[in-house]
Amino acid sequence: MDNIRKRPKGDFIAEANMEQLYALTKHWNSDLHFFKDDLSFLHKLLDSYFIWIDKDENYRIASRMKNELLRLRERCDDLLDKTEKHTQQIGKMILEKMEDSRIFRLEHEHLEDEIAAFVKAFRLNRLELFKITEYIKDTDKLPDIS
Repeated sequence: MDNIRKRPKGDFIAEANMEQLYALTKHWNSDLHFFKDDLSFLHKLLDSYFIWIDKDENYRIASRMKNELLRLRERCDDLLDKTEKHTQQIGKMILEKMEDSRIFRLEHEHLEDEIAAFVKAFRLNRLELFKITEYIKDTDKLPDIS
């Protein structure tokens, strides 16, 4: 789970042409939009449990999770901004037939590492949220929704 990358193994970033890096960055952008939508869904899911929580302990747990979801949303928005700027930079380099630099490729790799760390945090948070909602459902007297 430590290596959540969408590129081939090896020296892809060092050897790929700008078009390949552009396509990879567009995939990152698409994935980040999906995660942003999923975070909105998870936030709504947690909100739906808030109205039924009776126990203070469960309320504190749910509040903490809600704050963590908000932090992930901010992190996702930041990565979307960075990815969009990076995509524009690659596009400009392609159009102007600019020589790419080692610094640019290091920035690309750093952005990829940031996204991989975000995805890992997102997955762990999602798993924790499901466990918490199950716990709250089992320990609070929620009405039968069926």
